[in-house]
Amino acid sequence: MLYLFDIDGTLVDTGGAGMAALKEATREVFGDDGPPLDLAGSTDLGIVANIHAHFEIAPTRERINAYFEVYHGRLEWNLSHGGFPGRVLHGVPELLAGLSEHPGATIGLLTGNMAGGAAAKMRHFGLTSHFPFGAYGCDHADRNRLGPIALERAARHAGMTFTAAETWVIGDTPKDIACAHAIGARCLAVATGQFSAVQLADHGADQVVETLGQAINWT
Repeated sequence: MLYLFDIDGTLVDTGGAGMAALKEATREVFGDDGPPLDLAGSTDLGIVANIHAHFEIAPTRERINAYFEVYHGRLEWNLSHGGFPGRVLHGVPELLAGLSEHPGATIGLLTGNMAGGAAAKMRHFGLTSHFPFGAYGCDHADRNRLGPIALERAARHAGMTFTAAETWVIGDTPKDIACAHAIGARCLAVATGQFSAVQLADHGADQVVETLGQAINWT
């Protein structure tokens, strides 16, 4: 089985370090706070495209790269020194340990974070060793396009292909559910983000838990 994990609100809560880094980068690059940001299930490419649109500036590759260089620097600093109350969410270490010991399990990331941002968060919270591959917000602005990329990278990593029936996407937002269903996979939704268990069930999650602590024996 293939298990593809979202990061924010699913594995970890950065305590606002990520949002603060985006705002700080926007002020540094554009000289203003920019628009309100909705991060739940969004990709970093999509977020930055919206910021550029707010300022009526074309989001060229050079401008996007320059923005993320600032953002990733602020994110690293905020996680290490910013005093944000980040944490690994309940049940995550136990679930990942169980999956890592399961001979039939392959684990990766499917996240809206840029690869650099994902790596920074996984390093800070001590989760890097669990995730040897992933699909990221730098691969495509549309989250629903990340699933096929994750499947391709999972196949290269594991030396075998995974069908939709063999794939679970684990996330905390309706966009994670839509992303799973876009490739015909199932979604385990966890209510540790902005959405309740009822809301996630109403959006079509195949299974819903309050925390990943309830999913330790789910595999």
